Amino acid sequence: MKTLRRIATVLLLGIIVLSMSIALAQGGLNATIRDGARLRGGPGTDWAWIGSVEAGEVLLLDGRAPGGGWVRGVTSSGIVGWVIQSAIDLTEDQVNTLPAIWVDVPFTLAPVRGGAIPDSQKAELGLSGATAPAAPVEGQTAAPVSAPAAVAAPSGDGPAVTVGNFVRLRNTPSTDGQIIAELPPGTNARANGRNANQDWIRITLGDGRSGWVSLRFVPITPEDFATLPITDAPGSGAAPAAAPAAGEPAAEIPIPEAIVNVAPVSGFNLGGHINGFGQATLNALQRAGMSWVKKQFRYTAGQNPQDAAGVINEAHAYGYRILLGVVGAPSEVLNPGYFDQYAGFVAGLAALGADAIEIWNEPNIDREWPAGSIDGALYTDLLRRSYNAIKGANPNTLVISGAPAPTGFFGEAGCTAQGCNDNAFLAAMARAGAASVMDCVGAHYNEGILPPTATSGDPRGNSGYYTRYFSGMLNTYYNAFGGRRPICWTELGYLSPEGISSLPEGFIWAAGVTVGQHAAWLDQAAALSARSGKVRLMIVWNVDFPDTGGSDPMGGYAMIRPDGSCPACDALGS
Repeated sequence: MKTLRRIATVLLLGIIVLSMSIALAQGGLNATIRDGARLRGGPGTDWAWIGSVEAGEVLLLDGRAPGGGWVRGVTSSGIVGWVIQSAIDLTEDQVNTLPAIWVDVPFTLAPVRGGAIPDSQKAELGLSGATAPAAPVEGQTAAPVSAPAAVAAPSGDGPAVTVGNFVRLRNTPSTDGQIIAELPPGTNARANGRNANQDWIRITLGDGRSGWVSLRFVPITPEDFATLPITDAPGSGAAPAAAPAAGEPAAEIPIPEAIVNVAPVSGFNLGGHINGFGQATLNALQRAGMSWVKKQFRYTAGQNPQDAAGVINEAHAYGYRILLGVVGAPSEVLNPGYFDQYAGFVAGLAALGADAIEIWNEPNIDREWPAGSIDGALYTDLLRRSYNAIKGANPNTLVISGAPAPTGFFGEAGCTAQGCNDNAFLAAMARAGAASVMDCVGAHYNEGILPPTATSGDPRGNSGYYTRYFSGMLNTYYNAFGGRRPICWTELGYLSPEGISSLPEGFIWAAGVTVGQHAAWLDQAAALSARSGKVRLMIVWNVDFPDTGGSDPMGGYAMIRPDGSCPACDALGS
């Protein structure tokens, strides 16, 4: 993977030393994990989280991301994945001795302490058993791996697409195919074919070259993909057409608008509820490895969906998917035709590109729903109308049921005129058929004062009640619908009074929670959610809300603390 001459040079410079636990092995580098890190399916936080590596664990590395910042390796148990470069004990110079590789380059090294790479991992990561390209001969310089500048999409037939990651353009739909070009994210093209297995897509670049790339790296709507002909046409590395003669105007090449991520939501996703897109917030989102943001929108009957277009477009412009929590006015709920008006509004948001919509907020209490009419079956009627309208406007918009307020306040009966316990409300929804008219069960968890791993020991009264514990909430909500729908944490937070003016009387229960615990518990909750297989989305409440000194301690829940620090950002992003 490196020439002997290059290795010798590095050794002579003293960059690689035994005292730093760095060893050349099987053509790769051994690296030790510093403080624990997440193992991902590709070089970036938007890639699937496939496991974790602990402090002191050794990874055998075979390459680095072309854009820097990430390295690929195999664990002692045989799992192949990518970790952020800051998590390992190698210097920048040492990492740069590794070749720059793309995700679809086969991984051929054996684990550090033996063991084969599981076939399931190969399939998940798009790996094959093909032999990696041979190292250059002694005395030769390896060809540099560099990404060409993005080119405009060509004119002609076929939907415009934009490459969503570093990827190789090949002459056949296989990782064994000849490499025509190495494309950076943002490369524009026209799609003009798909293979019989429907996992590769044929594209043509603006300079006339055509070839195949893995469908995983090219966002395209299912509707557009279905229009592509099934073909085995090989790619072409033809040179660009000659420049026009002097004085002859060049043909105009239209550049399509940027395409946001329109693929259906899958796997585990992490995001945060934000107050706005300030620079500090954007930095925090990036540090935390978040790919989603949430904003809440208060709807009034007759309102135009275009009123929310700005926030949708802003989120997409910054590269984030957006969840809109849409809450109406309790005073309007029982007005004739209101449910259909609300459904029409959220359908309009879906048409504008909202990635997910939460239908209402805490409809089990009279703060958000009219007293005397709080009923899971009535709410399900609103959910049903909204779901059908949204899916008619944009089938890929995720529909999330409105998360109830977690509470046992309403006694053994479960419901009074003023509200319902959340488990009773969920049971009524289930009986009304809510599982068939939502993609995800909305849930809130924001009263924890113990680690999310705890299942007992809460010092408050009613310490055995499920709302006190992360696992109690997760399992109660998941089981309420027989496991038919995943959970979406639309608010999950821990409250720490450190740095804020004071805790309101109703929140004194959080007086002992430190900022360190706040950060660690958010990270643990994300890890447990991802590994459970039960959670589609976790939205942290919140990222950047200020300390107002009022009755709602928003600043105490915030990841960005009043002094500007963000320990939770680093915990989540590690």
